[in-house]
Amino acid sequence: MITVALDRSADDVRPWIEAASPTHPSLIDDAHVVAELYDIVNVPTAIWIDEKQRIVRPNDVAFGTDTFRHITGIDSAKHVGALRAWVRGEAPLLDDASVRALLPRPGEMHQQARAEWALGRWLYERGRADAAARHFIRAGELAPHDFTIRRGSMPMRNLDPMGPEFRSMIGAWTSAGNPYYRPLPL
Repeated sequence: MITVALDRSADDVRPWIEAASPTHPSLIDDAHVVAELYDIVNVPTAIWIDEKQRIVRPNDVAFGTDTFRHITGIDSAKHVGALRAWVRGEAPLLDDASVRALLPRPGEMHQQARAEWALGRWLYERGRADAAARHFIRAGELAPHDFTIRRGSMPMRNLDPMGPEFRSMIGAWTSAGNPYYRPLPL
């Protein structure tokens, strides 16, 4: 198991990692490389990769506990049980065709959104926060379903990623009939 935090810096996530005291590697991806490689659009997300480095279950919403069940409606036990069964060899793997069918494929607008986000980050790192903000906002407009883009830019725009702007964004998204999380079937 490896955990990857999509955060602005090690300092932002260090307290969470230290509090969890994981016994596995915990990495910090401030450039969102993992999000781009695996088309991760929300967290927490789990990707099952076998010992042959094959994706056997594409990125999926996954919680290790029911801490946020009252908000998400997602029962952690189902995913944890399926993961444990897979690790013990008690559950069949998805075949390659099924995995490919479930793999998200970013469209042109989503790819442009990732480029806008990357440009915004580049500008932010060079002290050009106002110019960066325009690109972060444009990225969110191009990929409104991608909360790693929309929420991930909030700290760089001096917004609390769990604050009122985030709650307003989620409220607008869900009130339009869109699910915040889209778990794969287990």
